[in-house]
Amino acid sequence: MIPAPLPFPDHGARIVDVRSHGAVGDGWTLDTAAINAAVRAAAGGGMVLFPPGRYLSFSIRLHAGVTLVLAAGATLIGADPARHDGAYDPFEDRGDQLYQDFGHSHWHNSLIWGDGISDVAILGPGTIHGEGLTRDGPGARWQRQAGERPLSMAGMSAAEIAELEPDRAAMRGLGNKAIALRCVRNAHIAGLTIRDGGHFAILATGCEDLVIRDCAIDTDRDGIDLDCVARARIERCRVNTPNDDAIVIKTSLALGHAMPSEDIVIRDCTVSGWDRGTMLDGSHGRTQQLAPDRDRVTGRIKIGTESNGPFRRIRIERCRFERSRGLAIECVDGGSIADVVASDLVMTEVTTAPLFVRLGDRRRGPVGTGIGSIGGIRIERVTASGIDPRFAAQIVGLPSHPVRDVTLSGIRLDFAPSAAPIASPADPPELADAYPEPSMFGITPAWGLWCRHVVGLTLDRLTLDNAKDDPRPPIRLDDCAGCDAGMNAAPDQKAI
Repeated sequence: MIPAPLPFPDHGARIVDVRSHGAVGDGWTLDTAAINAAVRAAAGGGMVLFPPGRYLSFSIRLHAGVTLVLAAGATLIGADPARHDGAYDPFEDRGDQLYQDFGHSHWHNSLIWGDGISDVAILGPGTIHGEGLTRDGPGARWQRQAGERPLSMAGMSAAEIAELEPDRAAMRGLGNKAIALRCVRNAHIAGLTIRDGGHFAILATGCEDLVIRDCAIDTDRDGIDLDCVARARIERCRVNTPNDDAIVIKTSLALGHAMPSEDIVIRDCTVSGWDRGTMLDGSHGRTQQLAPDRDRVTGRIKIGTESNGPFRRIRIERCRFERSRGLAIECVDGGSIADVVASDLVMTEVTTAPLFVRLGDRRRGPVGTGIGSIGGIRIERVTASGIDPRFAAQIVGLPSHPVRDVTLSGIRLDFAPSAAPIASPADPPELADAYPEPSMFGITPAWGLWCRHVVGLTLDRLTLDNAKDDPRPPIRLDDCAGCDAGMNAAPDQKAI
């Protein structure tokens, strides 16, 4: 019943069963008080055990030196304030949070939260079901409001936006994250299944020495978000998020100042955009075509969009993308991205562009926020198939701030046939302060690879294949200096 090895073996010497503090586990009785009593009893070096059962709860407050273990057959259910007698812990009163949305700015309004603690673990093989959590919340409140939403949402009415982004008062008593960690050191999350995790299944902000491994997440918005995190590892996780991003690294101003995300490894993971719930049941449904931003389903690995601080030494290795958008690397809020290596990626049915590197000028930050930088990106050994033929792989900077030193090596991109003829578009506008998405420029002016405002581009063994005649060139380089191209194609391929 107890997983081995434990991340903190000494925690196993003191086991506290939630039932010994009054938890019922029948799925009807609220067990919040009993669970929190068990956590307090285990504080400082103990393990809280959830035996098989269905434990209905509002907020669970982690203490330092505690391991939570959901045994096989145990499900922790997020209660619903509309149906159950209680509420989630209040979101913190931190004043106006101008530069990131509500979900990033608060942690206590969660099913499980820890703040300023260390040496904690949350382990399976049981399940967290955020049945009563909400995926919604207000957006950022900064006055400029440039690039706040993807351009694909431009046609939505005020009522439709309000449904996705209710005001702050409407969030009182609600929970919008399954697991939230703020400034936590030495944390492990492993072996869990998380279903319907709210805005974030896992949000870690300002954390150090974090391991997330062997988790299966099938949720209604973001999967795993690492914001201003140092020394983190995500491995062997399956994350299905048709409505938003699966695994994301960010550097927001949620802690009140810019901080880096650095020394992070994402490896041996699978991200996807199957119909919600169908990764877990194995049916891999494909009814849903669009995400709430009215672009095609999401489910990707991304660096950004929140990018006020530096990103450095990021490794993304041996990951699969299934029916999802491709890899995105985005810096638009004055930060910097450097020393990123993405290697050995396999993508199938890419719903927008397979690769998207964007340096923009949204500058969602305080007065004095400048334009950021992207440089030192290596993407190698990538195979992508079934790519939406409208969108080439894209590397796009700004006229006065190019993306620098990007290497694409051993890349094969196979584009799906178009359902209708694709006309060659006009030159795309700069859209410097727009929200970065691969669809932001419309149909790209090349079908395979389009680069604009890039200095130091190396193309080594780039293979492109388009299943249908296309009036666009396979590659277009606009305002690109120092391009070293070594491009190959098999004899039966149409170009490059």
